[in-house]
Amino acid sequence: MTKAKGAHVEKFAEADLSGLREDLMKSGLDSWQAADLISSFLATRGYGVSTQDARKAAFRMESISCSLPCLQEELEKIAQLM
Repeated sequence: MTKAKGAHVEKFAEADLSGLREDLMKSGLDSWQAADLISSFLATRGYGVSTQDARKAAFRMESISCSLPCLQEELEKIAQLM
């Protein structure tokens, strides 16, 4: 896999981002579970992500109560082309 920085990462549908954000905001999710959600979200769309990057992104998203544009930006940072 290669980092998608030089490549175009799709703009995910707002409904998909909203669903992911809602799932991430559910109480009781630890960083590993949040990373799994992010990884699954990206995998179903043809992207990969390292577990460490997914955990860091989940922490950043949680700490700043990430908006949908913020969530899109975080996903673009960590998505890897498969």
